[in-house]
Amino acid sequence: MLIRISLIVAIIAGLAAVALTFIPQGVKEKIVTLQTDRETQKTDKETAQKNLKSTKAELAKTAADLKQTKATLEATTTEKDTAVAEAEKQSKRAGKLEDDLKKTTTERDTAQENLAAYKATGVEPKQIIAMVSDMKDLRKSMADVQRTNAMIALKNENLTTELNRFIHPEQHILLPAALKGEVRVVDPKWNFVVLNIGAEQHVKNRGELLVKRSGNLVAKVVVSDLQKDRSIANVLPGWEIGEVMEGDQVIPAWPEQ
Repeated sequence: MLIRISLIVAIIAGLAAVALTFIPQGVKEKIVTLQTDRETQKTDKETAQKNLKSTKAELAKTAADLKQTKATLEATTTEKDTAVAEAEKQSKRAGKLEDDLKKTTTERDTAQENLAAYKATGVEPKQIIAMVSDMKDLRKSMADVQRTNAMIALKNENLTTELNRFIHPEQHILLPAALKGEVRVVDPKWNFVVLNIGAEQHVKNRGELLVKRSGNLVAKVVVSDLQKDRSIANVLPGWEIGEVMEGDQVIPAWPEQ
């Protein structure tokens, strides 16, 4: 079988050679040219395919390198951001440490100045402690004297008021025009009230006050017992226009001009 096929191919090749012998010269040249071009195109095609394959390989490698570069860049960016944040943190810490150092230095200098001033006095620590204790006692004594003087002044004012009441019974006891108070306790059985104002607010014994509620007159009271920051007043008969209640406001009946 193989021998037969070989004979057929040989016969066809011989016929082709014979046919080429009888083909005109111009046609023969064109055929040769076409064959040459075909071989050239075949070679160029094979070269292009090789170049394409190589280009694809290089492109794949470039894509892989680009992916690796991108990953490296992202990692580098993250590291840079972390480094920048850490640098800012350290910078703030350094600034705080510098401020603390300045503050500590100032406090040290002040302490040294105070120490130098203290040493210049020649006073011993025990003497300073004794002086401080004496000063505290002196201040306490002065406060006691001031309280005593205030009590004496209050008693003198009350005595003067009582004396004027006996000497000039027709004169009214004047109270500060801006004086305002409030009824805190009401005793309807004994007809007296407790007010939240006293000697410290310049209330005077036997002073008269008007009791008002919502701008309306309710009653009139007269101070019968004067204390430091409160007073007891009796409701005057004939002036009970309404029932006195806790929370009612009081103002002077005879205010100072």
